[in-house]
Amino acid sequence: MDLFTAMRSFVETVQAGSMNAAAPRLGVSSALVGQRIAALEEHLQVRLLNRTTRQQSLTEFGESYLEQCRDILELVALSEGRASDQQREPQGRLRIAAPVSFGTEALMPALGRFSAAAPQVQIELALSDQNEDLVAGGFDAAFRIGTLEDSSLLQARLAPYRMVLCASPGYLAAHGRPAAPAQLDSHRAVLFSKTGRRPWRFAKGGETRSWMPGSAISVNSGQAVRVAANAGMGVALLPEVLAGSDIAAGRLEQMMPDWQAPQQPMSLLYPRDRYRPQRLAQFIAFAREAFSGHLTQHPVGAA
Repeated sequence: MDLFTAMRSFVETVQAGSMNAAAPRLGVSSALVGQRIAALEEHLQVRLLNRTTRQQSLTEFGESYLEQCRDILELVALSEGRASDQQREPQGRLRIAAPVSFGTEALMPALGRFSAAAPQVQIELALSDQNEDLVAGGFDAAFRIGTLEDSSLLQARLAPYRMVLCASPGYLAAHGRPAAPAQLDSHRAVLFSKTGRRPWRFAKGGETRSWMPGSAISVNSGQAVRVAANAGMGVALLPEVLAGSDIAAGRLEQMMPDWQAPQQPMSLLYPRDRYRPQRLAQFIAFAREAFSGHLTQHPVGAA
């Protein structure tokens, strides 16, 4: 007796409602289905189905054995699928969510490297500063910035998302260049409205200081905060990936370089699936490698 085939015949019979209905699914005669189940019962020395001329029902043991058979068949199918997946080039669609600034300035330049390594994978990238629901949105993975709530999702921890305090040279020439948080009180700020009005915390060695920014303008776009800072509208706490090119070009100046501006944890979230497609496994490995270090020290688009 082929135990695996007999177990599959048993499961199909229960799911279809009868041996006659299961036979076409299995591609054999109903008589052969009956012979397989009878052989399985003889092997187990216990009855699995109560059968009459008109209906069938599971025995008490049959109910528990059915779940075990389903688990075994699922594991075999997953193993075969994984083996088949590993033998071919990653392919198919990957739907990824990411915050706007990170996605635009850091992730997009790096995706060319991933596409070169996996040309058959089609990436659909959704940029939003709202935390997208992976299940409801049909996402394979999502980048998250900030502390995560308890979740059934798995996470790959990436490099912290660093912020930098900056302003335009013209603004600083007019309002002064503070050397410490205590000297910020005379300054106004451009705020990113999604984070709300909260203290900005700075650290130097073991010392920590906070400053409650007074808002000149509040806007729900990191790019708009950057433009406002370039225009001299106030000091801004910007992601390093967003402000880096302006600082390098002299359009913005980093303020209080001896004081570390806030930084937030960053992660890549993905479902806790028993079987992970090769395209997703390769993307997770890519994200770990591309964003494991300082984003501006190691250009993510570099080879």
